[in-house]
Amino acid sequence: MSAPGSSEPKEPPAQVRHPAEPWRIKSVEPLRLTSPEERAAALATAGYNVGLLPAELVYIDLYTDSGTSAMSDRQWAAVMLGDESYAGSRSYYRFEAAVRDHYGYEEVIPTHQGRAAESILSRCLIRPGHHIPGNMYFTTTREHQELNGGTFHDVIVDEAHDPAADLPFKGNVDLTKLQQLIDKVGAEQIPYVSLAATVNMAGGQPISLANLAEVRELTRRHGIPVILDAARAVENAWFIKQREPGWSGRTVAEILRKICELTDGATMSAKKDSFVNIGGWLAVRDPRLAEQARNLVVVYEGLHTYGGMAGRDLEAVAQGIEESVQEDSIRTRVEQVAYLADRIAGAGVPIVRPVGGHAVCLNATGFLPYVPREQFPAQTLTCALYLDAGIRSTERGAVSAGRDPVTGENRYPPLELVRLTIPRRAYTQGHMDVVADSVIRLYERREELCSGVEFTHEPSTLRFFQSRFRPLSADPLFGPVAGGQAPQVLPDPAEIT
Repeated sequence: MSAPGSSEPKEPPAQVRHPAEPWRIKSVEPLRLTSPEERAAALATAGYNVGLLPAELVYIDLYTDSGTSAMSDRQWAAVMLGDESYAGSRSYYRFEAAVRDHYGYEEVIPTHQGRAAESILSRCLIRPGHHIPGNMYFTTTREHQELNGGTFHDVIVDEAHDPAADLPFKGNVDLTKLQQLIDKVGAEQIPYVSLAATVNMAGGQPISLANLAEVRELTRRHGIPVILDAARAVENAWFIKQREPGWSGRTVAEILRKICELTDGATMSAKKDSFVNIGGWLAVRDPRLAEQARNLVVVYEGLHTYGGMAGRDLEAVAQGIEESVQEDSIRTRVEQVAYLADRIAGAGVPIVRPVGGHAVCLNATGFLPYVPREQFPAQTLTCALYLDAGIRSTERGAVSAGRDPVTGENRYPPLELVRLTIPRRAYTQGHMDVVADSVIRLYERREELCSGVEFTHEPSTLRFFQSRFRPLSADPLFGPVAGGQAPQVLPDPAEIT
């Protein structure tokens, strides 16, 4: 130890593995870790679809970050201020002001959640024969587009379909693809360009402001609106601040406004960035479109000043919007996801790179190389994670992609992922370590799982929510399967292409 007044250099502080959260816990919800036997029985009863499990039988729930975040004390306080007047409540005007101030759209229409906003927008703008380009599909968005007679076209950069391509903005639009679609079908057949910030199905990949500006210029020349999926636009703003030259000195709030300035409207699931358990909105600049949308909201959601939300929900959303752009809040959010990714990737587990802001996505085809695509490796891996440690994750591969509406054949997207989606402010670093340990443990045993699952029940719409499956063999991770095949003899991994 140096003597007082000594000029000897001091020891540098130890590297912090994970920075402390900018909040402390005031209320807790007990969790119970079930036994392997309980989990095996529960999963079989749920038809090997973790989405059909009772939540009380899930230990760490990473199924979604939608509506599962922890609200702050100020949000709960705002709930008590809710004005439940049917028309023109005080809470609506606070909500409207928050959206206008932080996102910049003048016409603000509340809906009960994001997919309701998607439905209203699609009913307003899409007609049979229309074509909607976007930077990769999302399940509910494409479903609404197709139900109204439209056809979705993926115009994202090719690298977004490669889980190993480590580029800073894999959510960017390929301008050549977009121009080619316009030339082919005609601008009059494109009601709008659908842009996600960030791109969920690619693992939470952001779009750059430079690319968004180029899209805006191209669409302006052709008179095509741009509609933003703003559910995780705050996370996108954070990545712009970290990765895009010229923006490091700007606040997340300023970057969020700039993103929105380059678009004509947005759909929003406030259950993501805004921390609430329910709520959403549709916002546009065109007063005529807003009037059309309000008329439909009255039919399907409720009066245009509550849109399916109680006054207390409107208050919670307004407060959540303000909290979402706080620098410490979004930094902690993204760094928790990065911590989990680093632990998993450090053990050699194949994941999507770069890591997004809301989830770590496991590359299921690389994780389970012996499970054929037609046996749904991502769905299989979600089951294995639950059986191993009671962790619920989400399949984002062929099951989520559904069937081609024309041919009826399964769609097999390039990305076959298992999404470990982190609710905001809900789990600790200890929970992340439990998840990482389970993923690594399964990866070390991956050769024991050489076959997947098949459908026993398949809904026609958004099948991943309510489908049921059965395992195709008695692999050690699944246990005995009545009527199943014997485990397959594994080929040499070098022979697998």
